[in-house]
Amino acid sequence: KVLNPIKNFSDIKNGHDILEKSIIKKDKIYLIGDYDVDGCVATSIFINFFKKIDKNVSFFIPNRFTDGYGASLDFIKKVIKEKPDLIIMLDCGSNSQDTIKFLNKHNIKTLIIDHHEIIKPYPKANCIINPKKNCDYSEYDFFSASTLTYFFLDSYIKKKNLNFNFSENLFYVLLSIVSDVMPLRKINRYICINVLNNFDLNKNFIVKKIFELKNIKRPLEIEDLGFLIGPILNSAGRLKDCTNVIKLLTSDDDFEKEKILIDLLSLNEKRKKIENDVLNEIDFKKNINKNDNIIILKNDIISEGIIGIIASRLKDYFNKPSIVLTKSKNIYKASARSTPVFNIGKHIFNGINKKYIISGGGHNLAAGFTIASNKINDFKNYLNSFFLKETINNTKIYVSKISTKSLNSEFYNQIKILEPFGSKNENPIFLIEKVKIIKPKLIKKRYISFFIKSKNRNFLTAISFAIPNSEISKNLLYNKKEMNLLVQMKENFWNNKKTLQLIVKDVIQLPNNA
Repeated sequence: KVLNPIKNFSDIKNGHDILEKSIIKKDKIYLIGDYDVDGCVATSIFINFFKKIDKNVSFFIPNRFTDGYGASLDFIKKVIKEKPDLIIMLDCGSNSQDTIKFLNKHNIKTLIIDHHEIIKPYPKANCIINPKKNCDYSEYDFFSASTLTYFFLDSYIKKKNLNFNFSENLFYVLLSIVSDVMPLRKINRYICINVLNNFDLNKNFIVKKIFELKNIKRPLEIEDLGFLIGPILNSAGRLKDCTNVIKLLTSDDDFEKEKILIDLLSLNEKRKKIENDVLNEIDFKKNINKNDNIIILKNDIISEGIIGIIASRLKDYFNKPSIVLTKSKNIYKASARSTPVFNIGKHIFNGINKKYIISGGGHNLAAGFTIASNKINDFKNYLNSFFLKETINNTKIYVSKISTKSLNSEFYNQIKILEPFGSKNENPIFLIEKVKIIKPKLIKKRYISFFIKSKNRNFLTAISFAIPNSEISKNLLYNKKEMNLLVQMKENFWNNKKTLQLIVKDVIQLPNNA
């Protein structure tokens, strides 16, 4: 079991009182969640709770393309046509000032559970549970919205002595933690270890079916949450809408869930093709100034559903905060991904206050916003001037140099003690020097498979997921000279066999006289 660390704080108790009164009065309750994994999971956890107590509720997830992000005023005006008594906002709402004023005017109660940056004056909701506020639980600002939702409902269940098991939702809480790149530290790490150690593939229909449909024959790994399951669920919000994701996570009908999963898998393949096409078309020398402190890519025709993924790939490649903008009607929509040293969420709010940005929101590592075309350069200059050059390193940081002879299973087993790896607990990066790339192959235009050969004739299997048109990929495919590589170690499962595989994170070319 995972101990609940926030059950005794005043916001939690206030939220419990609001929930209890609405249940007793048989209020009409509506849930509003964000269209990413965290928002969908938080919404689904609430729906599953209400199902346990035989309470009917409705939910609304904004459509990225028609409604925009979160609990916007225009979106809420659609929702209140159903005349709700209580609206619970999940993974959104922290800065929805106009929305809350409008709901207060219509005597509709509001409970917000969110983890995004929040600025004063706070919206006058009936209750805001957000550790980013000035509050007595601010030390838990590393929680996802789903984690906050789980602990909020867990403490309510225990307080009311309700007799049902709620811990089955912890798997999806972990999915939200990984998908939203929350730190795998402290309680998040404990949740991760607890879930993975007790996970039974045969008892989770969704994961079992994904593994069957993808022909995966091995135990669940932490990477599956961030690189397989999370993207499959996110594909709905990126290309369509998230209604089916909520149904998937709350349905008791296995036939319905399988049908939804097949549709989501198809959507995710479409998303991967679109993403790959965009990445292949990026001209790094023409479109991006790699010397900028903040990497900014403006492209009028990229689908707004995938700009977050492109921003993430650019952030990983340059190891710098990255923003991708695309045209949407007469404005630009942007998605930002950042590194731990630059809180992009706070700077989005600063941009709003300085009138650079129309609207936006986010947290430390990820944010989104809308901006007028004539303000893009002003905001770009503001960000670049603010960000200190010495706080960022253009190459990945490695823990030590290492001989290729040392990159073996015995050493890897020692590294595995540090698992599970994730945000703030990264898989260590090592530097190997003066090696050559042998037999590189570009697979599915998405990744490069090859061998690494050192002077001691040692051959190691390796792979790179770098952007196809990047300098890293070009070096791996075409450079026959010796080079230095930054690598991580990972076990690869194939045909029920485990083999050690290196993941190349960066290439360091040697000078001609090396």
